[in-house]
Amino acid sequence: MGVTRMAEGEAAVPVGRALPRDGLLLLAAITLFWGLNWPVMKLAVAEIPVWTFRTICLAVGGVGLLVIGRLSGQSLRIPRRELRPLLLTAFFNITGWHLCSAFGLLYMSAGRASILGLTMPLWATLLAIPILGERLTRTTATGLVLGLAGLGALILPEWRQIAGQPIGVMFMLGAAVFWAAGTVSFKYFRWTIPLAALTGWQLLLGGVPVAVGALFFDADFAPTTVSRTGWLATLGAALFPMLFCQWAWFRVVARFPAAVAAIGIVAIPAVGVFSGALLLGEPVGFDVLISLALVSGALAVVLIGPVFERGGTVRNRT
Repeated sequence: MGVTRMAEGEAAVPVGRALPRDGLLLLAAITLFWGLNWPVMKLAVAEIPVWTFRTICLAVGGVGLLVIGRLSGQSLRIPRRELRPLLLTAFFNITGWHLCSAFGLLYMSAGRASILGLTMPLWATLLAIPILGERLTRTTATGLVLGLAGLGALILPEWRQIAGQPIGVMFMLGAAVFWAAGTVSFKYFRWTIPLAALTGWQLLLGGVPVAVGALFFDADFAPTTVSRTGWLATLGAALFPMLFCQWAWFRVVARFPAAVAAIGIVAIPAVGVFSGALLLGEPVGFDVLISLALVSGALAVVLIGPVFERGGTVRNRT
């Protein structure tokens, strides 16, 4: 998410024209891997400390994206005037989101965490009003109401348990707000760095304080105690959601209608909920289903509705 930019030599596919097969495959892969990432991460952080786990993922993703950018002929240089905005955006988008979401999974089921984490567009919409000067439209207000109702449906049935140990909910809502702040700051500044390189540098720069934290807090971590499942989960979280999905997302938002790309975001919490049930045996109660429906509806309204109002194509931004 964030800035959508057209790749050179490519044109957006207009709404109403059949989506190419490669676009459908990429969108399906993004939705599947980002959704599956929630139970996979929970398996990983059950054995590997959060700081170390996130350091591995961010290093693999950041280096991989910079390699992709270089192989594509892109410049990896960071202009001096863009360094401070890059550091700020990386702190929100990477450091805050990745730490809070991983810690949140220690205290919540993967399905519930995915619903809370994917409320990001709702908070981004609120932050965009004072920071970007965007208006609170009827469509936006509808999405916010649905989103808040979805949060209520998820939290209220277990409010006594949550009140006794609210840390999981606080971490996940904090993660969503961090991601939202990063998205809004990403849109606030003007960038000349190619998008793959820009995201790769965000992962690496935002990962620096995470790596420092790993050296400090995880000094006694013994890698030999981690099972094969734990390492496979970590490798999967690093390669698929962090590296492949980031690259695939660039392709989708560059070539296809934003409404189509947004459908993948809307579907991710559902994949997270049901993959958590299948892989981890997490219960999917009526409250989770109601919350999932409301939050997915809110995301659809906030992400897809305005696109059709504007005409439905991804526009070039510099």
